[in-house]
Amino acid sequence: MTITSSEPVAKPVRVRRTLWLVLLWLLVLPGVAWVALRLAGAERGPLVPLFAFTPYVAAWSVVPVLLALATRRWLVAAVAAITATLFVVTVLPRALTDNDRGPQTGVTIHVMTQNMLFGNADAAQIVQDVRDHDVSVLALQEFSPQAVSNLEKAGLGRLLPYSSLGAEWGASGSGLYSRFPLTAAGVERNGAGFNQAHGTIQPAGAGPVVIESAHPAAPSALSVLDDWFSDLAAEPRADARGPARILLGDFNSTLDHQPLRKLINSGYRDAAAVTGKGLIGTWGPYDGDPIPPVTIDHVLVDKRLGVADVSVHTTRNSDHRAVIAEVVLPVS
Repeated sequence: MTITSSEPVAKPVRVRRTLWLVLLWLLVLPGVAWVALRLAGAERGPLVPLFAFTPYVAAWSVVPVLLALATRRWLVAAVAAITATLFVVTVLPRALTDNDRGPQTGVTIHVMTQNMLFGNADAAQIVQDVRDHDVSVLALQEFSPQAVSNLEKAGLGRLLPYSSLGAEWGASGSGLYSRFPLTAAGVERNGAGFNQAHGTIQPAGAGPVVIESAHPAAPSALSVLDDWFSDLAAEPRADARGPARILLGDFNSTLDHQPLRKLINSGYRDAAAVTGKGLIGTWGPYDGDPIPPVTIDHVLVDKRLGVADVSVHTTRNSDHRAVIAEVVLPVS
């Protein structure tokens, strides 16, 4: 009589199961840490630029849930499901229309922001977008003296004859063009050295609105993170005691960065997020760089104003896309 042992077979099976369990935890735990830091607003150091890609991590978080369920690893599946749910609660609202978009009747204007990539963006296309979308106010970043000339040749002055310009070579220039007269116009330089053009408009039938072209520092290296934090902290807050504000431009931040959320919570709405357009990328691959698109260009609208719609448009020769928002100003 021959007795055979199952031990040589059982041991490799147990090893494979253990390795699979370890792999599942390795897939889940980074997402747990990521969503915990996101909810706590605790991104620091090299995590700051990485947090711009939180929507991609949120999409990935579903994969460990499916793998754990398929192999009946119930504890892992439960932790992964909670993590994925927290990501959904955090990210998905940006793709849904918010019921609270402010007043929807009044004086309607269209505002547009465009980073011109050292002034190289196609001026004729920008002017065409202004014309096609009935833009009343245009905010520009990375706005150069050559861009001033190119936009004038393309006919921008005939559409938006009033301006507050702080053009400079490189990335620090800023410009604001308007269909309406600009009062209290000027250009301020933030801590990182970027200009921010601003001015006050008052369309017929509406109250005054302060508009500023925002451009805080980019968190591109550890050495500039302090500038990034301080620039965002210094951006003008919405103030219910003063005139309404629209702050638009290249914020070098997404809604997954706490400093931008703090700014919005002072009394703004992110126009794209409340219209279900908040996950549309505005920077990344648009000049050929192999970077997944992220949403760092925003139109922040004072909560006393309304947001009707937002559209995003690719611009030739720029790594940023244009963001156009339809804003409703209450009748004064």
